Amino acid sequence: MSSVDARDIHAVDPRSDGDNRRVSADRPAEQPPVRDRIDVSAKGEQRETDRKNPDKNPEETDSQPKEQGPAGFSGAIRKHPIAMIVCLGLIVAGVIGGTMWYLSARHYESTDDAFIDGRPVLISPQVTGNIVQVNVTDNQPVKSGDLLAKIDPRDYQAAVDQAAAQIRQAEATMKNLDAQVAVQRSQIEQATKQEVEAQAALNFSQDENKRYQDLVNTGAGTVQRAQQASSDLLGKQAGLAAASAGKLSAERQIDVLEAQKAVAAAQVDQGKAQKAQADANLERTELRATVDGRVAKLTAAVGALAAPAQAIMVVVPLDVWVTANFKESQLADMRVGQPVTISIDAFGRSFPGHVDGVQAGSGTAFSLLPAENATGNYVKVVQRVPVKITFDARPEIELGPGMSVVPTVTVRP
Repeated sequence: MSSVDARDIHAVDPRSDGDNRRVSADRPAEQPPVRDRIDVSAKGEQRETDRKNPDKNPEETDSQPKEQGPAGFSGAIRKHPIAMIVCLGLIVAGVIGGTMWYLSARHYESTDDAFIDGRPVLISPQVTGNIVQVNVTDNQPVKSGDLLAKIDPRDYQAAVDQAAAQIRQAEATMKNLDAQVAVQRSQIEQATKQEVEAQAALNFSQDENKRYQDLVNTGAGTVQRAQQASSDLLGKQAGLAAASAGKLSAERQIDVLEAQKAVAAAQVDQGKAQKAQADANLERTELRATVDGRVAKLTAAVGALAAPAQAIMVVVPLDVWVTANFKESQLADMRVGQPVTISIDAFGRSFPGHVDGVQAGSGTAFSLLPAENATGNYVKVVQRVPVKITFDARPEIELGPGMSVVPTVTVRP
C-alpha cells in the first residue's frame, strides 16, 4: 500500500463492479490497472461467486438497490386494494352460493339411472297358416281392435261348418228319439187298456167257473160245461199275464229311448263345443291390436307361414312410466305420491309426475343371477332400488321404452 500512489487508491463502489467485470471480459489480454486489482476482501468473495455463475446478471444483484416493499397480507392490500376487494367478494359470494345450493339441494333426490318403461304387447298367432294380409307398417299408430294381419281362414271355416253339421245331426237324432218316446207312451197306454180288458175277462171267467162247479157238485149241471168254464178261466189268466208283460215291456222301452236321447243330447253339446273351438280358431286368424300404441319390430309378410308363439310384430302402448333406480341411501325420505319433475333427454323437456311405488327389494335380488353374499369375500356395494314414477298426464310426445330420463323427486316440500 505504501508503494502505491494515494491517488490510485479509492473505495470500490459495488455498483461499478459489474462494469469492471464486463470490461475485463471484453479485454481479457489487457492488464487491468492497479486500482482495479485492489479490492476489499468482502467484494472479492462476491466477485468470485459471480465468476462461477456467469449466467447471473450482475446488474440484478449489485447495481439494483436492495429495497423491499411492505411485507405480508396488509402490504398486498395496500398495494392492490381493488384486486383484494374483488377476491374477497368472490369468496363471500362462493360461500353464500354454496350454502344456498346445499339448503336447496337437500330437498330433492335425483338420478340419471332412469328410463322410460312400459309393457310392450307381442303379437303372435295362436293358429298355424299362411299370412294373406298385413294392414300395418313400421311405427304406425294403431287403436285397440284394429286389424293388424290376417291368416288364411279356409281350413278353419271348414272346421266351423263341420261342427255345425254335427250339431244338426245330433239335434235330428234327438227329435227322432222324442217321437219314438211319444209312440212308446201310446203303446204303453194301449197295453194298459189291454191289461184292464184281460182283467175283466178273467173276473167273468172266474165267476163262470165257480157257478158251473157248484152245479156239477149239486148234479144240476154237466161235467163238460164245468170243464169248459175251467179251461176258459185258465185262458183268461194267461191273457191277463200277457197284457201285463206287454205293458211292462213298453215301459222298459221308454227307458231305452230316454238313454238314447241322452246320448244324442251329449252329441249336441259336443258338437257345440267343437263349433265354439272352431269359431275361436277362425276368429284367431285375424290378429287385432289389444291396446292403443305404435307398431314396432314388424316381421310379418304376405305369404309367410305363421306359427303359434312366433311373434310377428310388437305394439308399444302409449301408457308408459319411468323406472328410476335410486341408491338405497336416497330412499330415506321418499314416499308414494311425492311430486317428481321428469326431464327427458331426447326432447330436452320436463313433465310433472309423482312417485307411484317403490319395489320391494333391490334390483339384484330379482336378477337372473342374484348375489350370494354368504359365500366368498364380501365387499359392500350400495344397492339400487327401482322406483316407479308415473306421469300426471300422458305426454303429447312419442315416448318409448328405454329412453333416458332424469327424474327429480321433491322429498321435502
